[in-house]
Parts: sequence; C-alpha cells; structure tokens
Amino acid sequence: MSNYVTLIMQDSEIRKAVGGRIKQLRKQRGWTQKELAKYLEGSYQQLNKYESGIHAPPLDKLAQLADALNTTIDYLITGQVSDETPLHNKRLLQKFKLLEGFDASQQETVINVIDAMVAKHQMEETLKNLGSDS
Repeated sequence: MSNYVTLIMQDSEIRKAVGGRIKQLRKQRGWTQKELAKYLEGSYQQLNKYESGIHAPPLDKLAQLADALNTTIDYLITGQVSDETPLHNKRLLQKFKLLEGFDASQQETVINVIDAMVAKHQMEETLKNLGSDS
C-alpha cells in the first residue's frame, strides 16, 4: 500500500484534496494546527504544508492523522466514507473480540443488552430534543 500511496500523493490535486480534508476535520474538532501537530509530535509548520497540499504526509503520519481525526486513511485520500466505520475505543474492541469466543446464546444475550441500551439512549435523546423544542 505504501508504494500506491506514494504514487498518488505525487499528484498535486490529490495532495490538495487530502490537505483540505485534514483541515476540515481538524476545524470540526475545534483544534488549532499547533494542537494537532503536538498530537502528531510534529511542527505546525509541517502540518500547514500538509493542509495546503505542498507536502504529502508519509504513510505513518497519514495513519496518525486518521487516528487523531477519528477517520480512516481511505477517507483522507479518497474522500469516500466507508460503510464500515472503524471502532476507535480500543477497550471496547478488545471486549468484542473476547465475546467472539462465547457460545451463540451468550453472544445473543450481550447483543440484546446492547440493543436495549441503544434504544434507551435513542429514547432519551428524542425526549430531550422534544423538550428543547418547547
């Protein structure tokens, strides 16, 4: 994949589009360039060059950017949102992996509990939104 990324990032239009997506996601989170650069252990000047399309972030930086911005490398490069949103909570992901070892009835019980919690949360949000409309 790294050779492919290197090749496509040589195109200035792609670099500018990637930079624009990085900037948009950074701003959506209310972060400055300095704040994101600190997370990346880099300089805000370098981040500025990524965002403006002057330089392409190397693959390891793309991965860090995707992680920091809660997105995927694919989205940063292509702008296309995948139906399969990555799970960013590592602890939750570990628990789900452990659940794969449970038998089917135990897994179904956990799914039912999750479904109930999601339904409760959605109902609370709906009621809260109805209350704020008054």
